Amino acid sequence: MLRYLALVLILAAHPATAEERVPQSPVEITLTFAPLVREAAPAVVNIYASRVVQSRSPFADDPLFGQFFREFAPARPRVQNSLGSGVILSEDGIVVSNYHVVGEAEDIRVVMSDRREYAARVLLGDEESDLAILKLEGAEDMPHLTLRQDAPVEVGELVLAIGNPFGVGQTVSSGIVSGLARSGTATGNARGYFIQTDAPINPGNSGGALIDVAGRLIGVNTSILTRSGGSNGIGFAIPAALVAQFVAQAEAGETRFQRPWAGLTGQPVDQDLSDSLGQVRPGGILIADIHPRSSFSEAGLEVGDVIRAIDGAPVNSPPEMIYHMSVAGIGAAAEIEVLRAGTLETLSVTLAAAPDTPDRQPVSLGEMEVLPGLEIARINPAVSDEMGLPLRASGIVVTDPGRWGARIGLRRGDILRGINGFAPEETSDVAPALRAAAPRFRLDVERDGRIVALRFRS
Repeated sequence: MLRYLALVLILAAHPATAEERVPQSPVEITLTFAPLVREAAPAVVNIYASRVVQSRSPFADDPLFGQFFREFAPARPRVQNSLGSGVILSEDGIVVSNYHVVGEAEDIRVVMSDRREYAARVLLGDEESDLAILKLEGAEDMPHLTLRQDAPVEVGELVLAIGNPFGVGQTVSSGIVSGLARSGTATGNARGYFIQTDAPINPGNSGGALIDVAGRLIGVNTSILTRSGGSNGIGFAIPAALVAQFVAQAEAGETRFQRPWAGLTGQPVDQDLSDSLGQVRPGGILIADIHPRSSFSEAGLEVGDVIRAIDGAPVNSPPEMIYHMSVAGIGAAAEIEVLRAGTLETLSVTLAAAPDTPDRQPVSLGEMEVLPGLEIARINPAVSDEMGLPLRASGIVVTDPGRWGARIGLRRGDILRGINGFAPEETSDVAPALRAAAPRFRLDVERDGRIVALRFRS
């Protein structure tokens, strides 16, 4: 008690010192977060985004009334607005936010804490990671936060969440890091690896900052687990290490996030699997299948190997593995710790994107064809990775069913296996086969590992 009282008296005797610097110790943190907030808050912005969407009747997909509503009650355009937060990362106005806040937006307005407003455009966005990088128009000498990359985040660290919950204005909440390596638990579109925190996060905080006691950005707040719609103390943030890779790619001119391709499937090693493999304790990913063109296969990994770590970071689930690969980036030489026949080995794998060969041969059917607007492509590893197809998928895939294709039940990702019994091998085979089959058609497509037959008449 005497030590705390002495510290309070010292600070009272030197008020300027207490007000002008960031707290440097846990004891100082217990007194106030104000200096830290004053330094960090100006770099956190409010984001207002709008886009035009087609409003559809809830009966449009009904099997009985759907055709009536599609023909006589067509979709009408309406403006959809979203509210969220963002973090400025550079003097020239580079901002990070969530994809679900600004993705596909046609108009983005960024408002700073001092009420200045800027128009913004998306440089790079990725729905899977739920991250987007924006550029403020005409911005210079902007306040910004530094990404923390020199030290790993630890459970128990004090953190602050800054954002605009429920549109009430900029708000700061405090808490600790509750957990790391959370995967498959966050809501929304994001998948992968998250920092968990009990700092209250609410709707509108999405895209806001999670900072440490030094004012460095350790994560971008993205989602919560809740039954009521409000904070229950379980929030998730995307780590700053992944944000750094997004910024680097955006500055390099990429418009779509490029992540390394693993080219393998696997399962987490639980206790039962660990016992059967003779491991001392559970952990790692057991390789169930591996594509021959995968860089992991080329480095010597095989089915039955257990991947234990990437660059020294343990991996215990596929999303965690993809996260560490994404942080390393394409072209990096990653050190992979592998358990093979009870022996630990370290292999070097040069991370690479999925090969876009052989040529995907994209084809879009014209207005005079049987299924106007249908878009197809030949499957290669890049196409398979982009569309989430099985590892060894082959053939012709639907990339866009078009308006008529959608009506007969075609979906993006369907693999064409037959047109009235004819199996197309090239994308150029599809249009002639459809014309020859008129007027009665049977399309056999592979969907989720099953063959689905679609019949219609032109």
